[in-house]
Amino acid sequence: MSNYYNWKESINENELSEVINILKNNGIIIFPTETVYGIGGNALCDEVIDKIYEVKQRPREKALNIMLASIDDIEKYAEITSELERKIIKNFMPGPITIILKKKQNFGNSFTLPNDTIGIRIPDNKIINSILKKLDFPIIAPSANISGNPSAVEVSDIIKDFDNKVDAIIDGGRANIGISSTIVQVINNEIKILRQGEITKEDILKKI
Repeated sequence: MSNYYNWKESINENELSEVINILKNNGIIIFPTETVYGIGGNALCDEVIDKIYEVKQRPREKALNIMLASIDDIEKYAEITSELERKIIKNFMPGPITIILKKKQNFGNSFTLPNDTIGIRIPDNKIINSILKKLDFPIIAPSANISGNPSAVEVSDIIKDFDNKVDAIIDGGRANIGISSTIVQVINNEIKILRQGEITKEDILKKI
């Protein structure tokens, strides 16, 4: 049975230490974000990547995105190649947006090929942010659902599919937004929305 942590009211610091140890030992957790629940683990470990593809029943040709603790970490793993990308990052991160950037060479090949790009998200949720800040590696973090099923917005949507298949499930209550993050990419200096979430192209243009 997966470890279950109820952090609806507050984060338990002892349990937080347990979650960090799980991730450092290449375990997999399910966690809340402001959009939907995610499933994540060490993005530098092929064993973790394989397991996440397996438990999600996700085709290997579908790339996975990563989550980071802060904007300062982005250029460890990706290249910001335009001023437009920089403005989107500055104005909308942390928040319900994933930006597709050119990835650094020799990073993420096992979960991004055949692309030379990578999706990066900095969530705006105190639970996953508390976890990310204590890690020295990024986590791969697709939504916590069987591939093709709706994204989960609370733990009751998750238990039947993932109990016993992950090391820990963190209950942070119902996700505030309830739809997956907007995915945005800058192509030829134009903003392209690859997946519509709460943030629209109009929101981006208005802000930047």
